[in-house]
Amino acid sequence: MSQPAIRTVLGDVPPAELGVCDAHNHLFLASPRLAGRELDDPEAAVAEARAFARLGGGAVVQWTPFGMGRRAGRLAEVSRAAGVHVVAATGLHQAGHYAPALLERVGGRLADLFVAELTRGLHTDDDPDGPTGPARAGLIKVAGAPHGLDAHARRVMTAAAEAHHRTGAPVAVHLEGGTAALDAVDLLCGTLGVPQDRVVLGHVGRSPDPRVPRQAADTGAYLAFDGPARAHHATDARLLGTLAALVGAGHTGQVLLGTDTTRPVARASGGEGPGMPHLLGVLRPSLERELGPEVAEAAFVANPARAFAVPW
Repeated sequence: MSQPAIRTVLGDVPPAELGVCDAHNHLFLASPRLAGRELDDPEAAVAEARAFARLGGGAVVQWTPFGMGRRAGRLAEVSRAAGVHVVAATGLHQAGHYAPALLERVGGRLADLFVAELTRGLHTDDDPDGPTGPARAGLIKVAGAPHGLDAHARRVMTAAAEAHHRTGAPVAVHLEGGTAALDAVDLLCGTLGVPQDRVVLGHVGRSPDPRVPRQAADTGAYLAFDGPARAHHATDARLLGTLAALVGAGHTGQVLLGTDTTRPVARASGGEGPGMPHLLGVLRPSLERELGPEVAEAAFVANPARAFAVPW
């Protein structure tokens, strides 16, 4: 078995070289549900990533999956220009983000599609039969439905689990509104055999139920808290309290932090939002002050280096 490495769009890097990580973000994103709010400007992506790098940022994990405008052919360019590692995703989001014809084309070969993008290269135009570029995915993105797992979510998660078993890649889960965390873990880990420490649960902090983050952490999965790019997001007000409770319960090693930028206005570069710089310019100092530098180092450096490392 090879040494664990993190698969970036410029190649595999040792976990120790990942650096300070935005563990959940989007450099590019497009969906019929987000018409008019596309993230599709390479120059804007570079500017935002550079602003992050100037504050000490070293890596961005892009959770944009197959078929959602991830601009696979431009990710390496952004990585080089901004001076940050970029980890790309394969996988599939909720059915509503796709044309039915595309879902029908990929429906019977999802696991093979995911494995190919993890090991050979991303489809540069999100065409499952089109060309692939040299950039490969480093994780598999899946998504729950509001308050549960619908048939589409279960089908995609089943394929993601198969792709994990064939590659070792981590599985990152979009939890709609922070819901269905335990359902996702029960399916992925309990039924489909994905180890808990290969699962990253996104948006757990968005649930209004304060018990959810602790319940999710008790499963052994990683938790991605990813609200800071959303101005006036309610989770920001309770984030430090939630993290303090998790740290006190012994879950420091499972916490990840990201910005989850999903529209241009949320960016600091050319937008109106706090964007990626907020993560290191505001949130990290607050975390160090309230919970200590060791907790901040774990959340921004040590934990993502483990969560996204794979013995490819």
